[in-house]
Amino acid sequence: MNTLDTIKTRRTIKKFKPQEIDQNSLLLWLEAAAMAPNHRMTEPWEIYFIGDETREKLNHKTNFGNAPIVLMILSKHGATSVETEENAMATACFIQNFNLAAWAEGVGTFWSSIGITPKNRGILQVPDDYNIIGVLGVGYPDVIPEPKPRTPIKNRISNLP
Repeated sequence: MNTLDTIKTRRTIKKFKPQEIDQNSLLLWLEAAAMAPNHRMTEPWEIYFIGDETREKLNHKTNFGNAPIVLMILSKHGATSVETEENAMATACFIQNFNLAAWAEGVGTFWSSIGITPKNRGILQVPDDYNIIGVLGVGYPDVIPEPKPRTPIKNRISNLP
């Protein structure tokens, strides 16, 4: 699959097969993710693997689609509010790189914001100087949804004088 096909066919997966993910592949996708642009090479991301006990405490409505792997991706705060925001954006790019690298090999993801609430931040033991950018279910798709309609990009383009 070429790059444009990978981008255009990627879907949010909400139901996964129980098939395990090869750990070497997972590490390769995380290494590819780390090539995300990040201002001043802050590399602000931290990755946590979430185990069954923590998943149970989170009580996600679908248990992340029964994904065999659940990851939490954090972004370290910066020295200034601008750097903190830049770090969060870089970490979102990290996640998108990971999603695309996995998808190119037939593995899907579900990007959840479940970690935003104070209760779930506590369950996930997130340090005060980090933002949770996402909790990801990762696995082989059981169901691949049809694409949702998108606004034509020409309707989103403006020109400044």
